[in-house]
Amino acid sequence: MKKSIEISPNIEALFGTRDENLHVLEDGLNINIDLRSDSIELEGAPRDVARAEQVFADFDHLQRSGYTFHNGDLNSMLRVLIADPKVSLRGLADAGKQRSFGRRTVQPKSLNQRRYLDAIETHDMVFGIGPAGTGKTYLAVAMAISALLSKRVNRIILARPAVEAGERLGFLPGTLQEKIDPYLRPLYDALYDMLDPEKVDRYLEKNVIEIAPIAFMRGRTLNDSFVILDEAQNTTSEQMKMFVTRLGFNSKAVITGDVTQIDLPNARRSGLLEAVDVLKGVEGLAFTYFDDGDVVRHHLVQRIIRAYDERKARMEGEQLSLLESRALAREGGSISVAHSIPVLPVELETKG
Repeated sequence: MKKSIEISPNIEALFGTRDENLHVLEDGLNINIDLRSDSIELEGAPRDVARAEQVFADFDHLQRSGYTFHNGDLNSMLRVLIADPKVSLRGLADAGKQRSFGRRTVQPKSLNQRRYLDAIETHDMVFGIGPAGTGKTYLAVAMAISALLSKRVNRIILARPAVEAGERLGFLPGTLQEKIDPYLRPLYDALYDMLDPEKVDRYLEKNVIEIAPIAFMRGRTLNDSFVILDEAQNTTSEQMKMFVTRLGFNSKAVITGDVTQIDLPNARRSGLLEAVDVLKGVEGLAFTYFDDGDVVRHHLVQRIIRAYDERKARMEGEQLSLLESRALAREGGSISVAHSIPVLPVELETKG
């Protein structure tokens, strides 16, 4: 099927730098887009051409209505609607307007981010699990601020385990708050990015926004609150159980973590991993899993995460092969030299 669309100043803004947005549509919808002097020629399966035509129509409507796309939002929206045939460009833009607050508009940049935001809106407790840079914490803080400004909650509580990431910070001078601030800095960064600094300081001073280590949650019942637990992979089993049982009336809780970055000492089991096993069948909870395709930082971050995942898969494969070789050896089979392990000499105790 072929379809011709007239080029207008509104439509032309959709193309993107070096026509990158058109390439996204071509690859995602499996169509050909040919730019003529005064028209756009679409060619492909009827259903795919119809979806592309709807994208151009929606974009033209949004441009005429004064909608503004920021910081690559259009490219992200296109990738989301390609991944989910049930959504439209206008629908995604309207959803973004509904989540506007302060200096920012929360716009999901991947299908999993969209599912994450929908889960937070429709569930009282949500787990966001995935690698760094996928927006788990940032989106959760954004939704918390949106709920606070719309008066759906009275306060925001941001918690984080105070665990060093592989280095010892030593004795820190100052008050208790000054001692724990280095651990909580990512949460402060998200707040100051979304709200005016004066407003953040005022909320912190009045305890409308509270940032504290998870240990400060013990014994509390959190009513009318939006509670976020960040870096949950570094909680112990006891800490996680304590946190998920703090939720009071008219409150929401979001737990975020990256199970590939566990910094607990003495190889203790992560409370996040245990919670996933224990709570996966509990009604009213939602789990959203992110992968390297959801990373919204520098494009190199996606490649770095993918490289680490591939290395982990190789090591697990080699370990499995080693275990199989050992099993064969015990059964009288052969074992390859590549899988042999040097055995350290053991000094035997002699009698007499």
